[in-house]
Amino acid sequence: MNRRTTLLGVAEVLAWWALLALLWLVFIRAVGSKEFVMGALAALIGAFAVWGTRRAVSGW
Repeated sequence: MNRRTTLLGVAEVLAWWALLALLWLVFIRAVGSKEFVMGALAALIGAFAVWGTRRAVSGW
């Protein structure tokens, strides 16, 4: 992979993470430190899953 595709991949994962984390925050009422960490990690796992799936489907 060249530098451009790496940066695009990182930007895509960050964008998906932000979207999923925001969606999680909308649906949860009380956010403690443990809940915040677990939600951020779950959003990161989901972001990598979306990125990998999109990459596999598009043949990128």
